Amino acid sequence: MESVFGDREIWFLTGSQGLYGDDTLQQVAAQAREIAASLDQRPEIPVRIVWKSVLTDADAIRRVCLEANAANTCVGLIAWMHTFSPAKMWISGLEELRTPLLHLHTQANMSLPWSELDMDFMNLNQAAHGDREFGYIQSRLGVARTTVAGHVDDPAVAGRVASWVRAAAGRAELGSLRVVRFGDNMRGVAVTEGDKVDAQRRFGVSVNTYGVNDLVRVVDTVPDADVDTLVAEYDDVYDLAPALRKDGDRRESLRYAARIEAGLRSFLTEGGYGAFTTNFEDLGGLRQLPGLAVQRLMADGYGFGGEGDWKTSVMLRTVKAMAAGLPGGTSFMEDYTYHFGPGEPKILGAHMLEVCPTIAGGTPSCEIHPLGIGDREDPVRLVFDAAPGPAVVVGIADMGDRFRLVANEIDVVEPDQPLPNLPVARAVWQPRPDLSTSAESWLTAGGPHHTVLSAAVGVDELNALAEMLRTELLVIDDRTTTRDFANEIRWNQAYYRLAEGL
Repeated sequence: MESVFGDREIWFLTGSQGLYGDDTLQQVAAQAREIAASLDQRPEIPVRIVWKSVLTDADAIRRVCLEANAANTCVGLIAWMHTFSPAKMWISGLEELRTPLLHLHTQANMSLPWSELDMDFMNLNQAAHGDREFGYIQSRLGVARTTVAGHVDDPAVAGRVASWVRAAAGRAELGSLRVVRFGDNMRGVAVTEGDKVDAQRRFGVSVNTYGVNDLVRVVDTVPDADVDTLVAEYDDVYDLAPALRKDGDRRESLRYAARIEAGLRSFLTEGGYGAFTTNFEDLGGLRQLPGLAVQRLMADGYGFGGEGDWKTSVMLRTVKAMAAGLPGGTSFMEDYTYHFGPGEPKILGAHMLEVCPTIAGGTPSCEIHPLGIGDREDPVRLVFDAAPGPAVVVGIADMGDRFRLVANEIDVVEPDQPLPNLPVARAVWQPRPDLSTSAESWLTAGGPHHTVLSAAVGVDELNALAEMLRTELLVIDDRTTTRDFANEIRWNQAYYRLAEGL
């Protein structure tokens, strides 16, 4: 899939007023351009930062906010009050604004010119209280935003801005995302259900269902030449099990897995879909549960959810969009089983087949093994261990009156011992702050068993995204206690119900 960044832009807005005269406003404009250019040149910020003219009256502010709402390329606004910008002039614009907003509390100079300091300097460099005026009106109006304070030459400040920019690009992707469900969700399961109408209203994502045999018709008509091309790629890229190699007795199973990939990719491309689901209970005329095909499509950036879990497919595509170009992978995941000891307690995460190879710690092996469910031929899949390192797992649940995100900071580790008899890709991790606190908190929150594991983005990006979406995010990290976490859930319950209106 193409990167979501492409021609995307962040507009840089500077607030001031006409009280100081043209000479001062020219200095304001010049310094604002420098700040915007400094951000634009930062390699960690993946989209263009575009400076806009200094704003000094309500009409101009309202106009640029409406233009940002209508511009497909603009995914967010950065606002800075260089001098004192009386905030009543911002009310009409902020009331209209539907584009994510970052309030950058900075100033042109990093250090004060102590011995030369005069009132001309003070009148020009008033962000210390000008931004407080702007912060007040945002809070008074209930504007969802992220606030970052510090000088733009500070790498930590640029890093926080970069995290917000990635979240804004993910928000834009989510707002136009189309998801296809092949069949329904797994029968009798609660957490994979959800309100698709409310998801479109709140997030913009469109979720629709096709019969599995609509996909089968495409799979069955894939030209043999396309299958040959994919199989040749498998030969080159993966460590194939002997049975799947050119003279192996299961080579035809590999060819059918390639046929599924080619057909599924064609279906998604022609329909403009960025995410999809499958369900082992609803395979129609498919001879295999899609394994290898799903893994490779996820590696290319598509969202996926097993057992019809469209919410997780949406979250996976959004996180992958935010993570584009960063080191570390992002995958569909499921908490499967625990190691309580000896040694540090750990979680082993996996799924039937569908774990993305972007998180692999080495070259995946391509294997074929029986699958006890689905009542189909043995499916082909990639098998590997996830690369060790810090990561986050995040899940999304429909709580009835709102959607809830639950995230846990983790450390992916090597398995204590080799896993020669486990024929699926897997990740082993130590959840923060520890397994018991993590599990108790996750269960208390009603977090789902399907998640997204990412070693590329973290809580900063997820928090910015949740703020943009006005969606609850509960974070389990080093500082979490079960008592405080349970209280946070209670407070959130009251807040979100009041925020929606009684």
